[in-house]
Amino acid sequence: MCRSTYPGSVLSAVAELGELLGKGRAVALTGAGMSTDSGIPDYRGPDSPRRTPMTISEFCSGPEAQQRYWARSHVGYARMTRAIPNDGHRALADLERQDVIGSTITQNVDGLHQAAGSQYVIDLHGQIAEVICLDCQAGTPRHVLQDRLAALNPGFVERVGPAIETAPDGDAVLADVAGFRIAACTACGGRLKPDVVFFGENVPRERVETAFELVDGADLLLVAGSSLTVMSGLRFVRRARLRLDIPVVIINRGPTRGDEFASVRIDGGCSEVLRELADFCAERPESARYAHNVSETGA
Repeated sequence: MCRSTYPGSVLSAVAELGELLGKGRAVALTGAGMSTDSGIPDYRGPDSPRRTPMTISEFCSGPEAQQRYWARSHVGYARMTRAIPNDGHRALADLERQDVIGSTITQNVDGLHQAAGSQYVIDLHGQIAEVICLDCQAGTPRHVLQDRLAALNPGFVERVGPAIETAPDGDAVLADVAGFRIAACTACGGRLKPDVVFFGENVPRERVETAFELVDGADLLLVAGSSLTVMSGLRFVRRARLRLDIPVVIINRGPTRGDEFASVRIDGGCSEVLRELADFCAERPESARYAHNVSETGA
């Protein structure tokens, strides 16, 4: 049962959230709403257009689907790399430096948490900046593949033009991909795929287990910018409340699938709320800010 709900009232929410964080170290779980202020759209926000991302079974169905994916991704990735961390990313990095947030589990693939300075990040769904071969598992940096695709398809990006809509996973919305040439693995000639978890694909087991261990060792779970629609994120909320009985705080614009498990629910933007929270925690006395370390050190 949600104990406190703040519909867009940031300042009134920060004090209660700060009090909860003062009682122990938190783990953050972030979703696409974290990156909307960086210009990367989400799938399920209140103003998001309806999109149907490619599934892993569709991608593996043959060269036609792979051509469609890589043409769209080649155009969209160039724009995605121009995104920079926003106030929400920087605030979480500040909270980590303050020892308030121990680590961040993110459903995003954009790498913006690391770019903002967060050191302890689990990329639950992988990173779009890496590529893997489905046949031999060889890895390649994405920028290397981008150069190969540009050489195979000279002028393609320029012909598309700058006004194309881009999806959260970096895909540009293209009506025509005719003639686009895809690149094969240089090691085995196999099928290349971005090293991210597609819809219908399982998150690697060891990654999930590491994330569970982080939640198990936390005193609070802070969810930011996730609708928790898919189980890959919701399972951590359910574990925190139903098995561990630790507080769950949810910051998101609009309702989430995990609202029934929230101790505090803040209907607001991640950048605004997290910036206020980081400033609030930074202004607390040292004795209050690090009180949870006393029991750990025995001091």
